[in-house]
Amino acid sequence: MTSSDILDTGLAMQMRDAADIILQKLQRLRQVVGEKAIKYKYTLNIGRTHGVHGEPSTFGLKMALWYSELQRDITRLEQARAVIACGAISGAVGNFAHLDPRVEEYVCESLGLTPCPVSTQIIQRDRHAQFMSTLAVIASSLEKMATEIRNLQRTEILEAEEPFRQGQKGSSAMPHKRNPMMSERVAGLSRVVRGNALAAMENVALWHERDLTHSSVERVIIPDSCILLDYMLEKFTGIVSGLLIYEDRMIENINKTGGLVFSQELMLVLVGKGLLREEAYRLVQRNAMKSWAEGANFRQLVEQDQEIMQHLSREDLDEAFDTGIYTANVDYIFKRCGLE
Repeated sequence: MTSSDILDTGLAMQMRDAADIILQKLQRLRQVVGEKAIKYKYTLNIGRTHGVHGEPSTFGLKMALWYSELQRDITRLEQARAVIACGAISGAVGNFAHLDPRVEEYVCESLGLTPCPVSTQIIQRDRHAQFMSTLAVIASSLEKMATEIRNLQRTEILEAEEPFRQGQKGSSAMPHKRNPMMSERVAGLSRVVRGNALAAMENVALWHERDLTHSSVERVIIPDSCILLDYMLEKFTGIVSGLLIYEDRMIENINKTGGLVFSQELMLVLVGKGLLREEAYRLVQRNAMKSWAEGANFRQLVEQDQEIMQHLSREDLDEAFDTGIYTANVDYIFKRCGLE
């Protein structure tokens, strides 16, 4: 044997066991997110594209989206765990010249590992790169979710907010501040985990049957990334569990643009009455742009537009400005996510 036979096989056990701990915390976070999704399943909020109000959606769907992504993260980590749970006791260049292959099989079976089909003096680092890249993807998922919370906590939006305990300080200078500090910490640490994944990819290409350029790097990036992701999951689960949800503010924000968010449905109702789509778009946009420019109520402008109203009854207009269509398929989406 060589020292790498021992060290690489031992590292595989450590990474496998670290994956098990991270998987437990991922599953716990998914559970907490799923509970939020069900609780706010039909809670209307505004959907935003490019940072601009689009159409109403529900806060539950936002949580269902996270739930689904966390399930993919769990699957990714399970796959990476299987890839990294691989041992090698194959000698100086991996050809078993001085060691019976049955020794490797016996050792790996005893340790709960799979023998590498082929190795050199080391276990090949594409396995480690996959594991580290998976940690980076999970960290990126957490950053995505933390960034959404940070945006929803902005004063101008304030639809959701991190837990803020009694006596906590948001700013040492401004006593009124309630900053999304933990979400910012999660977002920042994700950059470290992604950077470590890049270093792991640099470790894949080694000279011939091995060199030592990977070793010093791994002593930093592997424990650091596992510990960091464990910490991020712990903190973010606490954030989501104690998340403050402001449903009245969600409705207020939907109504902020005076009905503009119903422009697509109004256009489609007009198309249903026989107008060409281009013509319906022109009529609706004309009133929408006037509403933007003057701050006038969009529905009132539409009601005063005879070119539109000659095609619509009062019931048609009520249908176009009804939020029911935005929750009609929520149950279907939840069922597809496994949230029932």
